[in-house]
Amino acid sequence: MSNQLSHSKTSEIELLSFRVGEQEFALDIMSVREIRGWTRATPLPHSPPFVRGVINLRGTVLPIIDLAARLGQHSTDPSERNVFIVVQSGEETVGLLVDAVSDILSIKTEELQSPPEMAADTNNIFVESLTIVEDRMLRVLDLRAALLSSSSEAA
Repeated sequence: MSNQLSHSKTSEIELLSFRVGEQEFALDIMSVREIRGWTRATPLPHSPPFVRGVINLRGTVLPIIDLAARLGQHSTDPSERNVFIVVQSGEETVGLLVDAVSDILSIKTEELQSPPEMAADTNNIFVESLTIVEDRMLRVLDLRAALLSSSSEAA
């Protein structure tokens, strides 16, 4: 019986891929609660520049993070084509404003590679790993790093 178990050493992870500007990112599908069309957010005073504001999602106040601004790119000028991905990390639930959702991908965990260490590249603190899918480089977002620092900055 142990031969059958050791036969399946390869594990897979499902990722939701999406675009932010010209870059492609992905995150663990287990952290995704839903995908919603763009809704205008109510701005909050003294919030960080990457926090678009909050929306009412079925009676819950949900902060919306402009992921492009969070990653150091130009802020998104949202339109009806944009979506936000409702994600949960621990106790924190937020909406991530992105340009478009692309695919759900099954990736073998051994195909995930650590990003190179580059001190000048602040995007790397939000990138957990990299993988290549159909000749495209996907950056797997470290959701906890992106969200935890956003809540501490908003406080």
